[in-house]
Amino acid sequence: MTVAATASATTAASGATRAASADLDYRPSYLAAAIAAVVTFVLYVVTLAPTTSMWDTSEYIAAAYVLGIPHPPGNPFFVLIGRVFAILPIAPSVAMRINVLAALSSAVSAMFWFLVTERVLVQWMPRRWQRIVGGSLAVLIGATAFTVWNQSVVNEKVYTVSLVGLAIICWLTVRWCDDPEGPLADRLLVLVAYLLGLGYTNHMAGMLAAPAVGMAVLIRRPQTLLRWKLLVACAAALVFGLTPFATQPIRAAHFPAINEGEPTGCVTELKADCTFSQLTYDRFMYNFNRGQYGKPELSERQAPFTAQLGMYWLYFKWQWLRDAYNENPGLQNGLAVFYFILVILGGWMHFKKDRRSFWFFGPLVFTMTLGLIFYLNFKYGHSQAPDLGDSVPREVRDRDYFYLWSFSALSVWAALGLFYLWETVATLFGADEVKLGKETVLEPRTRSFAMASPLLAVAFIPLFGNWTQASRAGQTDTTDFARDLLNSVEPYGILITVGDNDTFPLWYAQEVEGIRKDVVIANTSLLNTDWYVRQLIRRPVYEYDAAAGPEIYRSGQWKKPSGSPIRMTFDEADALPLAIATPENAAFQKDAIVAQPRLPQLMKADQLVYFMLRDAFPERGIFFSRTAGGYPYELGLERYTVTHGMTKKLLTQQVVPGGDIALIPGEGAVDVRRSYELWSKVFTATKSLAARDGWVDDASVGIPDLYVISGVTLAEALAQSGAMEQSKAVYEQSKSIAAAMRRTQMFGFDRQPQLPIAPGADTAAQQLQLPADTTRK
Repeated sequence: MTVAATASATTAASGATRAASADLDYRPSYLAAAIAAVVTFVLYVVTLAPTTSMWDTSEYIAAAYVLGIPHPPGNPFFVLIGRVFAILPIAPSVAMRINVLAALSSAVSAMFWFLVTERVLVQWMPRRWQRIVGGSLAVLIGATAFTVWNQSVVNEKVYTVSLVGLAIICWLTVRWCDDPEGPLADRLLVLVAYLLGLGYTNHMAGMLAAPAVGMAVLIRRPQTLLRWKLLVACAAALVFGLTPFATQPIRAAHFPAINEGEPTGCVTELKADCTFSQLTYDRFMYNFNRGQYGKPELSERQAPFTAQLGMYWLYFKWQWLRDAYNENPGLQNGLAVFYFILVILGGWMHFKKDRRSFWFFGPLVFTMTLGLIFYLNFKYGHSQAPDLGDSVPREVRDRDYFYLWSFSALSVWAALGLFYLWETVATLFGADEVKLGKETVLEPRTRSFAMASPLLAVAFIPLFGNWTQASRAGQTDTTDFARDLLNSVEPYGILITVGDNDTFPLWYAQEVEGIRKDVVIANTSLLNTDWYVRQLIRRPVYEYDAAAGPEIYRSGQWKKPSGSPIRMTFDEADALPLAIATPENAAFQKDAIVAQPRLPQLMKADQLVYFMLRDAFPERGIFFSRTAGGYPYELGLERYTVTHGMTKKLLTQQVVPGGDIALIPGEGAVDVRRSYELWSKVFTATKSLAARDGWVDDASVGIPDLYVISGVTLAEALAQSGAMEQSKAVYEQSKSIAAAMRRTQMFGFDRQPQLPIAPGADTAAQQLQLPADTTRK
C-alpha cells in the first residue's frame, strides 16, 4: 500500500492534485501556532510553582532579583531578562514572576516546534487542517513530556530560556533551507549567528544548534562557505551576541549579595585600574571556563558510554509516564518503546518527505542525543541501576534536565511518526487513487481520517500520565523549609550549611523575601573558594527585625554584633591553603571549649569554621544545620552542641543533661523546650510537606526526611520528659509527613506505632550516637 504524499485540493473527483511549487507557496499557520502556544502557556500557569523549589531554583531567582552572578559561568543573559521579569507586575510574587519566564519560554518554544512540524508536512499533506493537526500533535507531545513540563513550571535554571533560543534558531534555519539563495537568506544566517552567541551567554547549550546549522549550509549551499563577507558578518554577529558577558566584571565589582566566582580584580569598589587588570581577566576566564568544577577531559570517561546511554534511556522513559514510585514499570517501558518507535518513524518520514529541512534537523537530533551524551560525560545517574548501589560513582542528582532540549525537539519526529500511523490506518477506512506525476497513490478521505482519529489519543498520554508528577501547583515547602531553618537560629547567629538544598533556599528567603537577613550563612562547600570567603568578610551586619522574627525570640536581648564573623584581611583569607594535614594531637581551644578534630586533613572550610568560632563566638551564636549530619563530630564539637529545631546550637561549655536538655540515643542532646516551641509555633513546612502527594525527586528527599527525623527525635524527648500529649502530636505530624512522602515503611512507622520510643528502636531518630568524651585525660 502506498501512502499519499503532498497534494493540493483542486479537483472535485479526487479532491487533490499536487502543484509543482506548492512548498514555495507555503504560508505558515502563525495563528494556529500562536493559539497552541497560548494553550500551552495556560497549562503551565495552572501547574506553576507559586514560589521557589529545590536545587538551583532559589539561586537563580535570587540572582536575577539582585542582578547578581549565579554559579559559573554566570549566565548573564538570563540574569538580565530574569531581572526584567522580577520587576514586571505580572504575578503576586518575585518568584512567580520569574517562574512565568520559564512557562512563557517553553510555550513560545512549542509554537516554533508547531511551525517546524507543519513545514515538514507541507511536502506530505495537501490540506491545511491536516498540517495544523500535525503541528498540534508536536505541541501536545513535547509540552507535556515530563522534564519539559516539570522545568517549565518553575525557573530552576536557564534551560527553558535556552530551549526557546534553540527553537527559534531551528525555525530560522528551516526557512533558510527552503530558499538558501533568496533575498533573506544571508540575513537569516547572520541572525542565527547572533542568536547562537546570545544563547551561549544564557547557557552553553546555546551553541547546540551550531553543528546542525553548519551541516545544513554545507549540504544545501556549500558555496556559502566561500563568501568571506558573509562569514565575517556572521562572526561579528556571533561575537556581538556574546557581549552580555561584559556585564559580569562590572556587576561583580558592585558586590551584589550573590556574586559567585566574583570575576573582578576589584576588592572594595568598581574602578578602572582594577577592572582592566590581569587579575580581572584571570578570574573572569576561570569563571567562564568553569574551572571551579574541575571536570575531566572527554577522553577520561566518568562512566562507560553504554551506561551513559542507559542514563538517557532512563530519562527518555520518564517523559511519557513519570513512574516515580515504580508502580507501573511495565507500562512505562511499553510507552517508552512505543514513543521511541514513533520518533524513528517520524525521522524516517522526515527524511523521505522533506530532505531539505532534514539535513538540518537530523544532525540537530544527533547532536542533542548521542553527541550531547558523549560531551556531558556524566557519571551514573542518581536513579540509574539501583542494584549497583554505591559501587559506582554517581551524580548527586538526576540530570534529566540536561536533555530537556532533546525531549522537546523530538516531539517533532514523534508527531510525524504518529501522523504516519494515523494516515496508514485512515487508508484502511477508504482512500482515493490520486495521480501524482507518473505515480498513483492512495489518499485517505476526510471521513477516513475522522474514523482513524481515536489513534491520536495516544498523544494525550503524557498529559494525563505526568500531571501529578510534573505539576508544582501549590508547593510552598521549599520556602517554608528555608524560613524554618533560618528561624531555628537565634538573632545574629552564624548558620553552617553544607550543600545546595540547605543553602540556596536560604539565599532566596533572605534576598528576595527579606527573611532573617541578620543570620550569616556559611556554606562549607563554598568556604573552600577564595571568592566566598571575601564575601563573608565584606558582608554587612543586618539589623534583626524583631517584629518580623519569631515570637519566641522577642523576650530576649539581642546585641547587634560589629564587624565580620571572620577577622581577617582579604590577603590573609586568600593566602589560606586549601588543605593542611591535621597535626597529631591537634586541638582547638576557645575558653571552655576544647575540640579535637577527627579529620585526616583540615580543608579551608574547616579552618574557617574554627576561625569563626575564634573571632565571633559567643558574640554571634554558631548553629550547624542538621543537614550537616556529623560535621560537629568531625570538628570535635559534638559534646558542646544541642539540637535546636532544625539546627544544632554550639554552647559555651559541655552539654549537661537535665532541665530542658534531654539525651536521645542516636541523636545526642536536645533542647526540648526550644525545639518544641519552634516545631509547634514557628515551623510552617510541617504543614506544607504533610499536604504533598509524594516527593518525585529522590535526590532531595533528605529535606522532608529531616523533618521526620526531627519530629521523631523531639517526640521521644518529650516522652522522656513526661509530656505525652505533646509527644503524641509531634509524632503523628512526623508520621503524616512520612506518609505524604510515601516513606512510611522506610521510616518504620508500620513497625513502631507506639510512644515512647524505646532506646535503640528502628526509627528515624537513629543518626549519631553521642561518643565518649575524649578531650579529658
